[in-house]
Amino acid sequence: MSEHEVTLTVNGERRRVRAEPRKTLADLLRQDLLLTGTHLACEHGVCGSCTVLVDGMAIRSCLMFGVQADGSEVTTVEGLAGEEPGSLGPVQRAFREEHGLQCGFCTPGFVVSVTAFLDECPDPADEQIREALSGNLCRCTGYQGIVRAVRLAARLRREEQGRAEQGRAEPEGSR
Repeated sequence: MSEHEVTLTVNGERRRVRAEPRKTLADLLRQDLLLTGTHLACEHGVCGSCTVLVDGMAIRSCLMFGVQADGSEVTTVEGLAGEEPGSLGPVQRAFREEHGLQCGFCTPGFVVSVTAFLDECPDPADEQIREALSGNLCRCTGYQGIVRAVRLAARLRREEQGRAEQGRAEPEGSR
């Protein structure tokens, strides 16, 4: 089968790979780009473990061909880390602090899904959180820690956004 050149921006870095048309985006990320944070479980789009952001939208990378991502911006769980090397982003910190993970296999998909959800709904009610999480499966936690983690992540993101806005509003030289 012939390969096609695929150019995409992954976690802010422009990448070019050759891929067979039948290769999923999940396999392209894991095998060709060595970004193994995107996990594969059901490979039918049911569990959410392979969730990534494509042009800002949460998608199941096991259901999308890599060639379909040509020209797109893809964010994996690795791209959601904090700005300092080795640091965690707010959603990742919240999952750690609220024990929103146990074995950790489903966690990358949850982190990416929650990030997309909080982009659209920065101050969600518990019912909205549960609805947003309904597309991701976890076999270990019982979901209570995950719901608490989403609440905390929402608060952390709002606080960080408030600090960033306050920093931009201060006149030059007052810092």
